[in-house]
Amino acid sequence: MSGRWLLVGLGNPGQKYDRTRHNAGFWLIDAIDRRQPLNLKPNRKLLGEVAKERLAGVDCVFLKPDTFMNNSGQAIRAAADYYDVAPERVVVAYDDLDLPPGTVRLKQGGGHGGHNGLRSTFQHLGSQEFWRFRIGIGHPGLREAVTPWVLSRANADDERAIIESIDRAVAVLPDLLAGQPGRAMQTLHSKGADEASGKKEAG
Repeated sequence: MSGRWLLVGLGNPGQKYDRTRHNAGFWLIDAIDRRQPLNLKPNRKLLGEVAKERLAGVDCVFLKPDTFMNNSGQAIRAAADYYDVAPERVVVAYDDLDLPPGTVRLKQGGGHGGHNGLRSTFQHLGSQEFWRFRIGIGHPGLREAVTPWVLSRANADDERAIIESIDRAVAVLPDLLAGQPGRAMQTLHSKGADEASGKKEAG
């Protein structure tokens, strides 16, 4: 396997979905792109927008699948195979209903929590051992309200908190890529980081 990393943001393609909560994973790739232009280009073979750049001195591939959320795993598998990236060097950013806006968590492995993008990734990648940035978007409170919730735009305060949490995730990426996930998690999960967003983690 190569030494490069694959960084993936999950979301739905098209302007209709651009600012919806479900596209928070896309926003993380966009945040990196604002700091360091990635020159993302559509790649039909890899089923998404793709860029190959160095980040913090490390070879990385950046991917925004255009398969729609439920089939995200197809694009992730295609890119991982093409660039010879092991699951343990794949980072997937996605919206998480179980965390409040303003909270973001880094973890490796675990279940899919009902997230269809992760479920598809499990199926196609054949592993759960990839890294995840769980970007909190909050929960509407009722199960039947989840779909319209994730496919709509957050209010201004929540959107601002989500964007701030994504910026904090991007800030710790160099530590993760350098093989220091513990440092990345300590920085990201510190009490001060959540207080800086004005939010506290539920549960």
